Amino acid sequence: MRSSVVLQARLCAALLPFALSLAIAAEAPPASINYTPQDFARFAPRNALNMLQQVPGFVVRSQAQERGLGQATGNVLINGQRLSGKSNDVLAQLERIPASSVVRIELRDGASLAIPGLSGQVANIVVKGSTIAGTWEWSAAWRERYADPQFTRGSVSINGSAGRVDYTLGLSNNGTVGASGGPTTVTNADGSLRESRNDEFEQRIERPALSAQLAWTGRDSDIANVNARYQDETNHYFEEGLRVAAGMPDRFRTVTSRANGSNHELGGDYEFGLGAGRLKLIGLIRGISTPRTDMVVVDDFDPATPLQGTRFRRDSRERERIGRAEYRWKAFDGEMQMSGEYAFNRLDSAATLAVFDPASGAFVETPMPGAVATVQEDRYELMGTYGRALTPTLQLQVNAGGEYSKLAQVGAGGQVRTFLRPKGLVSIAWTPSSNTDLAFALERRVGQLDFQDFLATVDLADGQANAGNPDLVPPQTWELSLEANRKLGDWGTTTLRVYTQRIDDIVDTVPIGAHGESPGNLDTATLSGFEWKGTFPLARLGLQGGKLDLAWQMETSDVEDPLTREHRPISDNLQSYARLDFRHDIRDTPIAYGAYANYTWREPDVRLTEVGNWYEGPVFAGVFIEHKDVAGLKMRLNLGNLGDAPSRWDRTVYLDRRTGPVDFHEQRNRAIGRTFSFTVSGRF
Repeated sequence: MRSSVVLQARLCAALLPFALSLAIAAEAPPASINYTPQDFARFAPRNALNMLQQVPGFVVRSQAQERGLGQATGNVLINGQRLSGKSNDVLAQLERIPASSVVRIELRDGASLAIPGLSGQVANIVVKGSTIAGTWEWSAAWRERYADPQFTRGSVSINGSAGRVDYTLGLSNNGTVGASGGPTTVTNADGSLRESRNDEFEQRIERPALSAQLAWTGRDSDIANVNARYQDETNHYFEEGLRVAAGMPDRFRTVTSRANGSNHELGGDYEFGLGAGRLKLIGLIRGISTPRTDMVVVDDFDPATPLQGTRFRRDSRERERIGRAEYRWKAFDGEMQMSGEYAFNRLDSAATLAVFDPASGAFVETPMPGAVATVQEDRYELMGTYGRALTPTLQLQVNAGGEYSKLAQVGAGGQVRTFLRPKGLVSIAWTPSSNTDLAFALERRVGQLDFQDFLATVDLADGQANAGNPDLVPPQTWELSLEANRKLGDWGTTTLRVYTQRIDDIVDTVPIGAHGESPGNLDTATLSGFEWKGTFPLARLGLQGGKLDLAWQMETSDVEDPLTREHRPISDNLQSYARLDFRHDIRDTPIAYGAYANYTWREPDVRLTEVGNWYEGPVFAGVFIEHKDVAGLKMRLNLGNLGDAPSRWDRTVYLDRRTGPVDFHEQRNRAIGRTFSFTVSGRF
């Protein structure tokens, strides 16, 4: 494994000179690259997201979902401001902005902006208010087998202004349907057949959401924003299958999982002039409720033999409150900012495990230590930022500070602990020419924990269990990155980012007691990789209106296994990803067509009792055809998974832990089938 890390390091080292060689000094570069609505006219975009997705070479990075707001971590702004909400991710918000409201899209380097935490290429969507404009979209999807069609996916939004208030109202359902079916073979350690299975499953998720955003601009440049959102979510899973083994009766097994939850969020900010600078106050409250019931029942078709069944129930409720203040002013030929934030997070979770009792005909609860507890955290952050232009082509941003947190758990071995962690960012942006820009960043981040990892839980379908771990601590990461962006004229654009990380207290699966396991902290891990994207118009090759988008990402990682003390990749970490998108907008017609393919491969999922690799594909490919004006509507037909890629799971399970004998090998090969979708969108 060390050899793969060395290989990746050499690859990154080889790519660095390539990125640097792109920077040939020339004329003074522009402050930004601007795209106007006319640049996207041939794609007939309905909203701001449709436009941003066609920006050459740009890779969208959404805001990291952390407790609290912290520094900016995404690379998309709206009217020069980061999103202060959390549930409203940037993609969903851009979908609610009609294309007619977009003035331009600016590509700028994060270090040149007065927003702490930004680095690399950033897109600023400049939006104007309008009297009223709206967009809508509806999709229908079919699968070749195993699932009924879905007709409930869609969205509608209204955007407008009234005096000094701009508003956006949205109603959407981002529902999905998943399904597959096929054989599974279970063999003993010596390779002999233990059991044959044939299973089918269908999962339907509905996420109806209602959202509203209000923005007010005062006569004296005061700015206020209010965001509100409410969402229901239902997640229903049903699996059934036949299991056949020598010397045993055939068994019919069903797995059901039902979750019916909701989440809400209300947030806002107010910015105004104060003294020599400007003060911005931000507040947010949000809550999530996720009750869930899982059940497995096995019937061997013999009336004399009772049913076997297990049930797991969990009711979790999360709450978050955030207060944040940011003050910025001009000083030392640059811009200074001080920010302070308080965030409170709380999880109340209660779970039960029950076994079917044939005598009573009901489920009887069985002890499940560590399944009921309250976990909460009080977090305080103080950061200072200074940014300035060192030369007309060189920008610097320095961001330094730290956070103090008190983490408490009530019940299940609960305890109270405090942490004081430094954090910060040094970002340098160099634009040696109008065609080239580079961004260097050195960042110290403090990670956030999943409070559910503190508690015991079980996966009935796959026979896995976590004992819960009250000793978890937040991970900390040092990341060094270099991003190079190059315009190639008529040949397109290309973006390359190389990065390496050192992660302390990384969360992985660790031993708990003599036989248990759960997410826990390992001392140190390293991760290195690169991400490349290019957009290449095909007009120079004779195909007017054609373009090719390519993406490629690879990572290698290294961590010491807590059981064997050998070095291995980080469990379930990305190993490689590639994507190809071809699109041709036929000249002087409203017709476009295209094809796409993507490949994804992840490292094995390593637990204390098993090693497995679950994946779909790994190659998915499809084609589409689009008509951009059918009585004013835009219609698109998509055929997916043309290669009939399967869903697979290969795992080895041990009698006790991985240092002992093998119990069985399981090989699952389920067909997903081809998919068909039809989307129609319009505006009003």
